[in-house]
Amino acid sequence: MSTPHTGGENASQPEESDASAASAGTEQPRVSDAVSAALGEAARRAGLDPAQDVTTGRAVWAAIGGWRGILESVLPSLAFLVLYTLTTELLLSLGASVGLALVFTVVRLLSRSSVNAALGGLIAAAVAAALALWTGRAEDNFVLGFVTNAIYGSAFLVSALVGWSLIGLAVGFLMGEGTAWRRDPRKRRVFFWLSIAWAGLFAARLIVQLPFYFAGDVTGLGTTKLLMGIPLFAPLIAVTWLVVRALYPRRTE
Repeated sequence: MSTPHTGGENASQPEESDASAASAGTEQPRVSDAVSAALGEAARRAGLDPAQDVTTGRAVWAAIGGWRGILESVLPSLAFLVLYTLTTELLLSLGASVGLALVFTVVRLLSRSSVNAALGGLIAAAVAAALALWTGRAEDNFVLGFVTNAIYGSAFLVSALVGWSLIGLAVGFLMGEGTAWRRDPRKRRVFFWLSIAWAGLFAARLIVQLPFYFAGDVTGLGTTKLLMGIPLFAPLIAVTWLVVRALYPRRTE
């Protein structure tokens, strides 16, 4: 009497499996589309939209935030580096760094311009300074940067290795093709290597800067951080922009 009952259960298993597979199949595009949209919108806000007819120079300049973006990125770190090198006064050096970040944020608020970048810089400077004050070690002011580079580098590397390049997801959204680029071997290959290049940038920062950190060389650490910031970021932005534009040539009407 139990055999028909068992058979009924077995017969229902393929239906349940099919339903689960269908659910998983519909869920994956939703996740990838959401990630693609988030990355694409972030790139668009940064001025990096390959669908727009702008020069490479203008795109890179917009991505780094122009002169204001350069000052906001460089001056707090430079102030800390110079003051600590000259005085070895941790509180003074950290106060100047956080103070400059605060000034930049207030200026943006008063001018009613976007405060995202400046506010992010202020929060990062404050957290880094708090850690350095807590430990009493000036080199710990750079720990948050190490964590950020490790996270970004890992994200780019993993996305490339699993075939879901973060750059491909962002570009797919901006160009209106979604994840269709994954069916194009040429685009997949290009996006793979672009993501590897970005992962390499973040890895290079860690490889170069960590020895200074463990040696307690604050001057060397601060100097290499500045040299490996915008001077490396801007050229790689330019390369990425040019390569993506070559993949999606604008049609002449």
